Amino acid sequence: MSEKEVIGKGTWIDKLASELLEREKTLGRSTNILRVESGLGASGIPHIGSLGDAVRAYGVKLALENLGYKSELIAYSDDLDGLRKIPEGLPDSLEEHIAKPVSLIPDPYGCHDSYGMHMSSILLDGLDKVGIKYEFRRAVDTYKQGLLKEQIHKVLQNSVKIGEKISELVGQEKYQKYLPYFPVCANCNRLYTAEATEYISDERKVKYTCHDTEISSKIIKGCGHVGEADITKDLGKLAWKVEFAARWTAFDIRFEAYGKDIMDSVKVNDWVSDEILEFPHPHHVKYEMFLDKGGKKISKSLGNVITAQKWLEFGSPKSILLLLYKRITGARELGFEDIPALMNEYNELEDIYFGRIKVDNQAKLIKSRGLYEYVNLLNPPKQSSTHVNYRLVVELAKIFKEDRADRVMKKLLDYGAIKEAEPEIERLIEMAGNFSNEFVQQEKSQVTIDDTTKKALKILRETLDAEKTPEDIQNTIYQIAKSNDIQPKDFFKLLYQIILGTSRGPKIGPFISDIGRKQVAKTLSEYA
Repeated sequence: MSEKEVIGKGTWIDKLASELLEREKTLGRSTNILRVESGLGASGIPHIGSLGDAVRAYGVKLALENLGYKSELIAYSDDLDGLRKIPEGLPDSLEEHIAKPVSLIPDPYGCHDSYGMHMSSILLDGLDKVGIKYEFRRAVDTYKQGLLKEQIHKVLQNSVKIGEKISELVGQEKYQKYLPYFPVCANCNRLYTAEATEYISDERKVKYTCHDTEISSKIIKGCGHVGEADITKDLGKLAWKVEFAARWTAFDIRFEAYGKDIMDSVKVNDWVSDEILEFPHPHHVKYEMFLDKGGKKISKSLGNVITAQKWLEFGSPKSILLLLYKRITGARELGFEDIPALMNEYNELEDIYFGRIKVDNQAKLIKSRGLYEYVNLLNPPKQSSTHVNYRLVVELAKIFKEDRADRVMKKLLDYGAIKEAEPEIERLIEMAGNFSNEFVQQEKSQVTIDDTTKKALKILRETLDAEKTPEDIQNTIYQIAKSNDIQPKDFFKLLYQIILGTSRGPKIGPFISDIGRKQVAKTLSEYA
């Protein structure tokens, strides 16, 4: 496929890959392999946002490969970071390990070699489940193997210059007093309490004192140990303001996205990479953070996390990929209640891709097809799968709690929604059933209703709520529409939008009977 054809897909991923290549050619660097990187936080339970960083980087990797270049994704676990506070829901026993590198803290669940590896494994499992391929690297191994020792040496040799630049760029004066390197205290194994003040360049050692320091608005007691640490042998790590640059240089990274929350660190690292380490910093894209439905940032420490594992109880891997590949800019509120819309949106994208839905706007068609291809990791199926409206299955799952799989499948066959039972539909019923069990309250659909339609809805609501309800609900709905000068097809469409969040569905009369007339009347009461 030619470069022109790929860029013509119109996705932000293709645009980024194109920009990256243009920049690399301008820099005159080798394009034999173009590595992209994603940092994996290991200090708390990873959420969809953490997963998103790697998924987006993988999209750029795919785009580069599609253009004929070799590329790989490095998933780098920051498991030498110190534990700053105990994430919500984790045991208080972790208090004694505050400020220690998470790779040196025992796994509170007892199933991995450390707390850090436990958290990393959750994210890696999520990546595996959605089909992302990566090369995994751990900070603890990277430092122990000395892969960054030359970069550390050069940074520490230039620490005065770097400290001044950090102050100039972001206003942080800490590194004018301390070195941008934290040795692990040889006495207490803490990281951030051991602040280094002097670098002995010819011996490649830092002098440090382990003293009280403030972490997350809390004073952490240092042990008072005064020591020296060999940067080539003893465990320690660079401060975030310079560590990215060291990694980029050592691993030859050409692209890394970053979240809005670490803008300052990226700004400094870019300068350190360019000016101190003499490695042109990677091409970047900044993304906004996911917010919960209350508008708060989704955070490992706050405990308002949405993990990939939990999401996949209710939605498909494709729904996660669609969420992450739809766009990269702009803050978004995110909750499990978004899953039904994403599941149905994927079906719509597939219908567009295979020509079952006609799109006259050429730009929208190209973008929709490109998005569908990336959601399928540039390996789209040869033919469409069977589509069933997710909200329809959720509604049926609410009705049939016993023998749910068989009874919902039978209803879907009765409605003509499917032609035959398939394993894929069984899985959909399972996910929708889980969703029904956990999120009983359905979010109110956003529909525009004029006064005439509101009056017709009120009549229908009162009819359904009455003790004696007409046997032929389908005909009753038709007559209510006609008597109020509303096109029946428009009234039926509105009911589908209210009940299912879509413009069509199974025959509405029998469907209302299945859901329960009083339940539908209750739903309609929110609109009329």
